[in-house]
Amino acid sequence: MSSENQVAEQPILSTTQPSEPATLENTQPVEVDWKESLPDELKAEKTLESIKDIPSLAKSYIHAQKLVGSDKIPVPNKHATEEDWNKVYEKLGRPNSAQEYNFNLPDGSSVDEKALTNFKDAAHKYGLLPKQAEGILNFYQDMTNGMIADLDSKAEQGRMNAEQTLQKEWGAAYNSKLNSAMDAAREYLDTDFAHLTLSDGTKVGDHPVFIKAFAKIASDVGEDKFVSANGPQYMTPDEIGKQVGELQKQGSAYWDKNHPNHDAAVKEVQNLLELKHKR
Repeated sequence: MSSENQVAEQPILSTTQPSEPATLENTQPVEVDWKESLPDELKAEKTLESIKDIPSLAKSYIHAQKLVGSDKIPVPNKHATEEDWNKVYEKLGRPNSAQEYNFNLPDGSSVDEKALTNFKDAAHKYGLLPKQAEGILNFYQDMTNGMIADLDSKAEQGRMNAEQTLQKEWGAAYNSKLNSAMDAAREYLDTDFAHLTLSDGTKVGDHPVFIKAFAKIASDVGEDKFVSANGPQYMTPDEIGKQVGELQKQGSAYWDKNHPNHDAAVKEVQNLLELKHKR
């Protein structure tokens, strides 16, 4: 073969440059929804909406698995039995029996033992935890003490009002008539009756109507029976007024200066009037 033919058979270089091969820098990542690989019935599951990728799904699964072994308490529904609820109460920390409730009551607290036992039984029946039961008991104690203090205050105020009313009406005879009334009440009534509390907080024995009623009973039955040991007797302002009226009757020695008892009558009237206005 001639040299000319060899030259002719050599390939002619193309003036067109080949395209550059694709590199990683020039490739854009394609986002793929991991849920697309799931069955159709799982794709629409609401609980998966917050999980963006497979690693997040793995973390969620691991967390759920750890919770499987923890102590959980199922909430009974409306069809739950008493036994179902008892299981819940026990897991929450209710004592095994009512007798196991121990309460730290405030100093000075006075609780009836029978009432306390009944409360423990009720607390256990309704599933109260020890702290809850103690809190309710202390609340009840505080409320009761407040009511008692309020009643005592009202009773004392009622006694003071009655005392002022009767002192004003009876004057110097107050002590003797009060003692007579109390003696008569003890004679004819049960002792506890006088300690009954009226709607306004006043005790029966401190009410002025009660005292005046028994003072009259004592007077009608006979002063000697009830007041002989109570010291000197005194008249009420009304009784003094009646006696002054008797002494000052028209034609009496009080008006006749020549009467031998005129001075004595005038002196007695003066003494009675002074006694009437004495407090």
